[in-house]
Amino acid sequence: MPKPGKTPLQLLGEPKERTKLAPLRQDRAVRTRALVVVAAAELFAERGFHGTSVKDVAERAEVTKGAVYFHFPDKETLASAVVEKHYDRRTEVLEDLLAERLSPLDTVVVLLDRMAIAFRDDPVIQGGARLQNERTFIQANLPEPFVGWTDLLTSLLRDAAKAGQLRSGEDPEALARSFVAAFFGVQHISDRLHGRADIAERWAETRDLLLRAACG
Repeated sequence: MPKPGKTPLQLLGEPKERTKLAPLRQDRAVRTRALVVVAAAELFAERGFHGTSVKDVAERAEVTKGAVYFHFPDKETLASAVVEKHYDRRTEVLEDLLAERLSPLDTVVVLLDRMAIAFRDDPVIQGGARLQNERTFIQANLPEPFVGWTDLLTSLLRDAAKAGQLRSGEDPEALARSFVAAFFGVQHISDRLHGRADIAERWAETRDLLLRAACG
């Protein structure tokens, strides 16, 4: 029977003697890794995958190349980490929003509105998006883009249909595909023409057209 007051690590046989420096080193390693990922995201967003070197990332993060390689054995692994963080940020936005307990349709609207701001302001979102656009040139197993978005919005819009928020006969899955295509089309055009400076305004225009079509 486990002794009271023992942590799981202690129950697994964690050494009793641990240097006080270990937690400090771990914290520093976590901070360094986070700095490297953000620096890489900024550079990938600005220059693309092939236009960015590990040396560039190290200089932007103000660490040594060795520190970058300690966490990421090659540039492809670093790119994968940036894309993974990109999707983590999306999940964080969704989790915060779900805690607000909005209606299903309002959840769709506010989620995409907040993601428009994230695409405008967040270098991790921007870097991950460019890497996904360049995925055919990157020898890494990156997540399939857009599919998760379509599945999520389909689920929310089905709930919206059940709640009477959509026009009778509206197909939630088709509407979800339209929202995804419209949102990412807007963000791509805004990026190409204006560096996403106008994405929130252009998305609001497109969003309102879709809502009028879907809700009557």
